Amino acid sequence: MAEVHNWHLGRKMQYQYEAGQTDRQFAAVFNINRCIGCQTCTMACKSTWTFSPGQELMWWNNVETKPYGGYPANWDVKTLELLEQKNPDGMTWDGSADTAVTAPYGRYDGKTIFESAPSTERVLGYEPSQAEWKGPNAFEDHATKFVKDGTSLPEHDGWFFYLQRICNHCTYPGCLAACPRNAIYKRPRDGIVLVDQERCRGYRKCVEACPYKKTMYRPTTDTTEKCIACYPRVEGTDPLTNGQPMETRCMTACVGKIRMQGTVQTNPDGTWTKDPTHPLYYLVHEEKVALPLYPQFGTQPNVYYIPPRWVPRDYLHQMFGPGADLAIERYTRPSRKLLAVLQLFRTSQTIIFRFDIEEGPAFAELNIGGEPMTLYNDTAVGFDRDGKEIVRVTVKEPIHTRPAKFNSI
Repeated sequence: MAEVHNWHLGRKMQYQYEAGQTDRQFAAVFNINRCIGCQTCTMACKSTWTFSPGQELMWWNNVETKPYGGYPANWDVKTLELLEQKNPDGMTWDGSADTAVTAPYGRYDGKTIFESAPSTERVLGYEPSQAEWKGPNAFEDHATKFVKDGTSLPEHDGWFFYLQRICNHCTYPGCLAACPRNAIYKRPRDGIVLVDQERCRGYRKCVEACPYKKTMYRPTTDTTEKCIACYPRVEGTDPLTNGQPMETRCMTACVGKIRMQGTVQTNPDGTWTKDPTHPLYYLVHEEKVALPLYPQFGTQPNVYYIPPRWVPRDYLHQMFGPGADLAIERYTRPSRKLLAVLQLFRTSQTIIFRFDIEEGPAFAELNIGGEPMTLYNDTAVGFDRDGKEIVRVTVKEPIHTRPAKFNSI
């Protein structure tokens, strides 16, 4: 085992291999507050990558309803229970201390899935049963209770929310650590986690080890398959963007405009290189409004979530760590700059590498939580890898009226 730095945990941890720095790292931010659960992203992925025999139960992208839904069933509850059994009452955080890049959420003092592994295994995990793979939409739209008189913010009495999931392309993947064939690897150019189909023998150790259950066994080939982050698009080989890196299928198909995907530069210790003009870096490190999913697992996932603001805080603390309160506070009352950056979600199929904000006039006064807030019609501008402007969008959405001759009423 090697000792590596995990900045989600704010400390060093044990991992199977030495940390391998990548030139850039595939990453994304999902805004749960905007998701309408339409499953357009799910079907975009399915129709592109997993429509063949043996892939019927493969959903590389899925949207599940929390707290009761999950694919495979109870994937998160089971992993949390395993961690609890190995380290009773040990999943604790000290969220009071450090706000630096190397420990933005404080320090996690519990054990990870690597540090809790049995002596005969590399990673603590389990293999789901056949039945658990058969219900990708189980408990869809299923709330915790029916509230006759309705409810209001900040927390709902009866609640549910949609959780959008793909492979997190973790910095310290559980699947990679567990594979006895060394068939799983991270690409140095972008940190995307892939499976070498020539080396894979279908032992399913990766299925057992991935805490998010995003490696999946295909019986017709006796190999593992998983989300490949649409790497031909990320490489810029899709002709639609003329050689520029392009967002994945699930990102570009999103109806609710909840997703933003890109690649970020990384340091030798696995932290992100400081770049406040990169929209993902800004959301994760500057505003701290986007959080990793179950950081206590220890994999340092690279998909981040803006938490749902109506959900009980204890549940969100377990799912996203101690940063949930600050993230919701900043999303509920966004800074002038954050409000502008949020407009860039799903505005371009070309990946945004840098943004700029052009200030505009005030256009509205709001009252949020008893405090006044001024809205400004600023313009967010996104730039591609080469610094060329690819999108500009204003905070105030323009209204377009069709000429009368085109109206049917």
